[in-house]
Amino acid sequence: MQIPEANTTALPPNSAGTDTASADATAGTLGLAAGAGLQYEQNTISVVDRFEPGLVYITTEQQAAAQNPFGMMGEEGQAQSGVGSGFFVNDAGDILTNYHVVAGEGGSGAASRITVRVMGQEEAVEAKVIGLAPQYDLALIRAEGMAQSLIRAIPLGDSDALKVGQKAIAMGAPFGLDFSVSQGIVSSTARQIPIGFSAGGGEGITQKAIQTDAAINPGNSGGPLLNSAGEVIGINTQILSPAGQATGVGQSAGVGFAIPINAAKNLLPRLQAAEGQIVTLPRIGVSVGLLVQGPQGQPVPVGLGLLNGQGKQQLNLPDTGLVVGDVQPGTPAATAGLQGGTRTEEFQGGSVSVGGDVIVAIDGKPVDGLEDLQAELINKTQGDTVTLTVVRGGEEREVPVTLDAASF
Repeated sequence: MQIPEANTTALPPNSAGTDTASADATAGTLGLAAGAGLQYEQNTISVVDRFEPGLVYITTEQQAAAQNPFGMMGEEGQAQSGVGSGFFVNDAGDILTNYHVVAGEGGSGAASRITVRVMGQEEAVEAKVIGLAPQYDLALIRAEGMAQSLIRAIPLGDSDALKVGQKAIAMGAPFGLDFSVSQGIVSSTARQIPIGFSAGGGEGITQKAIQTDAAINPGNSGGPLLNSAGEVIGINTQILSPAGQATGVGQSAGVGFAIPINAAKNLLPRLQAAEGQIVTLPRIGVSVGLLVQGPQGQPVPVGLGLLNGQGKQQLNLPDTGLVVGDVQPGTPAATAGLQGGTRTEEFQGGSVSVGGDVIVAIDGKPVDGLEDLQAELINKTQGDTVTLTVVRGGEEREVPVTLDAASF
């Protein structure tokens, strides 16, 4: 069979040289890209090789009470078990994880039994609770009887310095597949989502979170999110799973969230001194007066920075700040004379209380939501005084607030 001759056009005398140069440049570009790819891979391999030994596989057991109508109430039933992740933060064997990983039945207290295992070890050891912080969804446990050589602390980074687009490496045990690694980027550094559990054990407390597209699934909870230097920048805590709303089973959709490590670092001294008890969030006694509809339809408290300028101008509100909805009697806020809203204005997707105070700063640091207030209160103790900058009736004033026993 004869192959038809291709249509060709003669090249000018110098065109062949130009074409060769172009090919060489293309090859050089591809070579650089390949080299960059190899460097990227090698960095990941190096981080995993060095710091994955600090990852901890956590197993919990909770003895459930049997529902036997013919027996005595409270007799033991079948044990319930769960799995999660954590990581060493010091040479004493202290392990940071999520509260919900080690929580007991109904999300109250700690599980009956907690065991931990490190990579390359078949035997698990018991772990005891050092401190619980349900409102932050954080817990500190300690491995007991583990060989010192197996305790490998992972360095803690600075989540305030994060930039969108940075590498993010997630470690954990998705679906119980222990010591798994996934990789992505930091998708957002200040996503506001409900994290942790309120004092009543229900609603989450809105806090800043790191959003990442590194695959996070059930079992990753409590595991570390690392940067390219191998530093922990966050603690994997939850995922947004639209499919889960229909099926009841959450799956990774490329939208995962981690607690910023700076929040955990601030809380760590209180957890270490808790002696197995619950660490509570200091409160001044105000509720947030600006609510918007959350992903699941629930009201989420947010700062004024999320409202458009026209709406704030019409309501005589500052550009940013925490709107005070109500002030609880007998609290530091009430003693200091803070004022709540006098009426509620509805808007599409939410509502805002007006006529009261707007907190715009605490100790000179800007406030644009409950999470900013919480961040400055996190290390305060009874008797400490903070200075709130509030806007009332369009005028700014300083209000000192002393934290008393009611704050804790």
